[in-house]
Amino acid sequence: MAGLDENTKTPTEIKLHQKSRILELCFEGGERFELTYEFLRVFTPSAEARGHGPGQETLQVGKRDVGIDRIEPVGNYAIRPVFSDGHDSGLYSWDLLYNLGAHCEELWQAYVDRLEKEGASRDPSASQAVPSKTHGGCGTR
Repeated sequence: MAGLDENTKTPTEIKLHQKSRILELCFEGGERFELTYEFLRVFTPSAEARGHGPGQETLQVGKRDVGIDRIEPVGNYAIRPVFSDGHDSGLYSWDLLYNLGAHCEELWQAYVDRLEKEGASRDPSASQAVPSKTHGGCGTR
């Protein structure tokens, strides 16, 4: 994360929709993204999941039903979601949230493809399953 500068798109509104499990983000300039809680959990920026360098990533599985209990502000540059599975170490900067929203479809497809390749599942109770390609990453309420 490079920090805030004049090019950083800043959210003007952040809403949690608990029933649909979607985080809605509105940015300066009118751009709006809906990201599912599962998508945010899968793409956590924490070192626990991303590692400390290329090739150290841990595939996040079984996150289909994850919730967000609350969101905590981090200065004026990020948020820290507290997920229902206990994960709370990912800091989502404004630029990261914007990029996740702008590239949601391709990121989600790459994730689903990797799950399928590794025989893993989005479902918490399944150890081996064919992942569903729908209703995962980019929300539509």
